[in-house]
Amino acid sequence: MKFGIFFELSTPRPFSREIEWRVYHNALEQCRLADELGFDHVWAVEHHFLEEYSHCSAPEVFLAAVAAQTRRIRIGHGAVVCVPEMNHPIRVAERAAALDILSNGRLEFGTARSSTWTELGGFQVNPDDTKKTWDEFVRVLPQMWTKDAFEWEGRAFSMPSRNVLPKPFQDPHPPMWVTVTSPGTELDAADRGLGCLGVSAAGFDEQERRTTEYHRRIQCCDPVGGLVNDQVHTMNFLYCHEDYRAARDVGVPMVNAFNVANSHLYWTREAHPTTAYQTLGNVGAALKPRKAVSDDPGVARGLPEGVGVGDPDHLIATIKRWESIGVTGINFLLNAMEMVSQEDVLKSMRLFASEVMPVFRAEQDRFTAVYTPATVHEFGTVVPEVRR
Repeated sequence: MKFGIFFELSTPRPFSREIEWRVYHNALEQCRLADELGFDHVWAVEHHFLEEYSHCSAPEVFLAAVAAQTRRIRIGHGAVVCVPEMNHPIRVAERAAALDILSNGRLEFGTARSSTWTELGGFQVNPDDTKKTWDEFVRVLPQMWTKDAFEWEGRAFSMPSRNVLPKPFQDPHPPMWVTVTSPGTELDAADRGLGCLGVSAAGFDEQERRTTEYHRRIQCCDPVGGLVNDQVHTMNFLYCHEDYRAARDVGVPMVNAFNVANSHLYWTREAHPTTAYQTLGNVGAALKPRKAVSDDPGVARGLPEGVGVGDPDHLIATIKRWESIGVTGINFLLNAMEMVSQEDVLKSMRLFASEVMPVFRAEQDRFTAVYTPATVHEFGTVVPEVRR
């Protein structure tokens, strides 16, 4: 089981230069600590125009700072919006390769097609084209990373023969993922040999259904790149405290606030439903707490089922349940709109690392680079040893 942290860089109102600065620099401090504690991944999304919910419009800049300030943690560029009006594929390939070099081969590369009319409309994108351009991106990017001469005549873009530079440090290229919001995207990921990066809430039963089919289908995939990434990661929240009551009182409002901000974005589909972004039909009602009997004793104490909010014992039981249905990694949101003090966020991370992570990971695995290219020393680069 891999553990990561996940950033939307949500920012509370009223917006100011000071609060934007605080959100970004608090996140960087959390990344440095995650690296020291043995977390495996740090992911940063790409969003545009989404006030309060996400101010992470330049994740490659943020992640370059993360790479410079950490040693072993994987750098998750997740996910790049594969829409030519937002990101030209040549520039995507160039930026990703540079980030892989700067991080000594620690890049994980996520792909997406955006999910809101707020963003698509702002760039004057036809929503019904995004699935097609995403498919084109994921097929051409590995070729740009591995071929000395590449040319293309396609739907999203065309180019004459050129050598796209630089090339990634990892051989043949960084592992590729696709973010999964809408049901069915996990099948697109499996068919193309891409990792399944869950970025929206799904219950145990729904996640098990998706994960089982993903693992079955990827066995006979036609990979778009030079490697198959067969991992299933989900997004969750983290607030760990010795006293479950304190965890509940701080963590649950944070989770609810993020979900409210997120739910506002879903209804942009109602203003502009298309064949690719269909109306969700009040899907939010399905996310409301149900009064059905649960076999999770934490639910009776007010701890949300499946969510990483609670005392260490509750989190261990929750993660074991996710692990049992085939999930191979969990990426945690640590805060929302700065509702939790930075001091408490860092305490939560330390407690999780000391009491929960050892149940799932041997200590030597937590303090060894998740992956570093074997050729690193051939280029005269020495990766610093990780100090415990």
